[in-house]
Amino acid sequence: MKTMFKFLLISLTLALAAPASAQVRIKDIVTVEGVRANQLVGYGLVVGLNGTGDSLRNAPFTERAIEGMLERLGIGNLTEDQMRTANTAAVMVTASLPPFARMGSTIDVVVSSLGDASSLRGGTLIVTPLTAADGEIYAVAQGPIAVAGFAAQGLNASIVEGVPTGARIDNGAIVEREVAFEFNELSTIKLALRNPDFVTAQRVERAINQAVGPVATALDSRTISVTPFGKESLMETMALIEPLQVQPDQVAKVVIDARSGTIVIGANVRIDQVAVSQGGLTVTVRDDFNVSQPETLSIGGTTVVVPNTSVEVEERDAQFAVIDGSVSLQRLVDGLNAIGVGATETISILQSIKAAGALHADLEII
Repeated sequence: MKTMFKFLLISLTLALAAPASAQVRIKDIVTVEGVRANQLVGYGLVVGLNGTGDSLRNAPFTERAIEGMLERLGIGNLTEDQMRTANTAAVMVTASLPPFARMGSTIDVVVSSLGDASSLRGGTLIVTPLTAADGEIYAVAQGPIAVAGFAAQGLNASIVEGVPTGARIDNGAIVEREVAFEFNELSTIKLALRNPDFVTAQRVERAINQAVGPVATALDSRTISVTPFGKESLMETMALIEPLQVQPDQVAKVVIDARSGTIVIGANVRIDQVAVSQGGLTVTVRDDFNVSQPETLSIGGTTVVVPNTSVEVEERDAQFAVIDGSVSLQRLVDGLNAIGVGATETISILQSIKAAGALHADLEII
C-alpha cells in the first residue's frame, strides 16, 4: 500500500513539476450565456422483461400505468387478476436536450426503475413523452434498452453485477419541439468562466482583444462581455474567439478523498517551515486455547478448554522530518516520502499542517 501510494505521489509530482504554462482553448474553460442544455423527464413503462418486472401488489402505480396504456390502445374492462404480470416495470426516463437541437434530431435517454423490478435487461421502453420545467413536451422516447449490469438468482444464492435496474437508450428520443433562441440576433454575449478567477478573466479579455479587436471587457471574476463591431456577426466573432489559447490561473488546493485514500495536491501549494513526526503504538492481542484432559481411568473427569490470552505492545520510534519553509509541491512530497507514511497518515499530516496555519492552500475533504 505504501509503495503504491508513494508511486502515485511521485507520478503526480513529476506531472505537476513541469512548467505550469500549459495553455488551453477559451472554448474549454468558458460557457456562453444562453447556450446551454435543458433537462427533460418522463414517466413510462418498460415491457418484455423475463419475469423481472414490478410486482403489482408492491407497485400500484405500475398497475395504473398499465391500465391507462391499454385503455388508450382500446383494451379495457380488465379485472385485477387478469392484469397480473411480472414482465412490466415502471421507469423514470431522463434526458438532456442540447443547445440548438432541431426537430427530428435524436438524443440519448437514461432509464431508471421506479418500482421493485429486479432487472430491466431485455426490456423495451414504450412511447414516453419527455417534458421540461415549463411542462411542455420537447421529445418522445421509445426503443430497446441497454443494461450494463445483470442479476441472477437461484434457490439459495444470488449474484448482482453492476446496476441492472438502470439503463440507457442511445439516440432513444426524437426532438419534437425546439427551444426558441436566436443566437445571431444578440448584440452582446457574455462568457462565463467555469472556474471563476480574476487573473484568468483578465487573460481571456487580453487574448480576445489582441486577436479580434477591442470587443471584450472583463466584468468580474467569472464574466467577460463581448460586443462585436463592424460587419462581423456574433457567430463569426465567436468562431474567432473559441480557438484562442490562454493560460488559466489556478487556486492552491489540496483535495482529499478520505474513503479511498486519494490525495491530489495542486502545483501552487506552499507551506511554511514545519517539523513533522509520525509514529505510534501497535497493540496485538492473541488468544490461544489449551485443552485440559482428565487423568487416565479417572471417574467424573471432563475435558476443559482453557483460554490463554497474551498482549504485546510494540512502540515504533517517531520519525521527525523538517520541511523547509515556502516549499514547492516537489519538496512537500519529498518530505512526506522521507517519513515513510501511507495514505491515511498523510491525510492526518496535511490536516494537522493546515490546523497549524502552515499550509497555504484550500484543504477540501470529500
